[in-house]
Amino acid sequence: MAAAPLPRVRLPATAHEPALDLSAIGQGTWYMGEGLAPRRDEVRALQQGLELGLTLIDTAEMYADGGAEEVVGEALAGRRDDAFLVSKVYPWNAGRDSAIAACERSLSRLATDHLDLYLLHWPGSIPLDETLEAFERLREAGKIRRFGVSNFDIDDMEALTGVSGGGDCAVNQVLYHLGSRGIEHALRPWQREHGIPTMAYCPLAQAGGLRRELLTHPEVLDVATGLGVTPAQLLLAWAIRPVDGRRDVIAIPKAVQREHVTQNAAALTIELDDAALARLDAAFPAPKRKVPLDIV
Repeated sequence: MAAAPLPRVRLPATAHEPALDLSAIGQGTWYMGEGLAPRRDEVRALQQGLELGLTLIDTAEMYADGGAEEVVGEALAGRRDDAFLVSKVYPWNAGRDSAIAACERSLSRLATDHLDLYLLHWPGSIPLDETLEAFERLREAGKIRRFGVSNFDIDDMEALTGVSGGGDCAVNQVLYHLGSRGIEHALRPWQREHGIPTMAYCPLAQAGGLRRELLTHPEVLDVATGLGVTPAQLLLAWAIRPVDGRRDVIAIPKAVQREHVTQNAAALTIELDDAALARLDAAFPAPKRKVPLDIV
């Protein structure tokens, strides 16, 4: 019997690009390039992830002041076409001309001639129409294929889609994990209605107390044990779970250790039944009202 297809999330078609299906789990690079782990291990982890089907790699000019982009560029040497490459521009670099200069710097560090997706890292003071103009110029020049945003709440998304060209936004990348479900009240439903997928950063929570709390929570441990998976795999499977039969979240955990990369890829095969989801919902309920967008 053939194996079930691995879960994928569809990026909508734009005026210039066809719809595209991506693995529901990709690879993040926040804190890479900072010397916290040997560079060779970071490079190897990204390459291992590609081999296991985690083809989306997310980075940013902010991460290690461009150092993470250099790590990604090294990992993609000779295999650029294997990856769907995402980077992000600082809001103060998102001007009509400054965004183009910032993108060129990112491309140089990444040792590539184009990005598959370029994101505005968070809302800033530069008018959105100016940023979108720069993104369109980059697209016309073949430097980027799609654009998106990050850390945009629902009012920001409404403003974006009200600007000419804003409706072509490919994704909104936000903090999302079992312990931070605020987007489920208003933002995620709005994005689903408008066909804009969510990219979840820190899907295991950022390193620290909350992450430890999630990974060691008795209910998380018990559900994971019952499924024969690790707590981290359970959290990833939860983040990318289908809602009303449709998947619209791409999780981008960072991993450097080989076993963590392997486990992240294996999380694509985990299916959570209604009983498991109900137990996790009871332990970590979604908010019943609008809350401020969680950002780290």
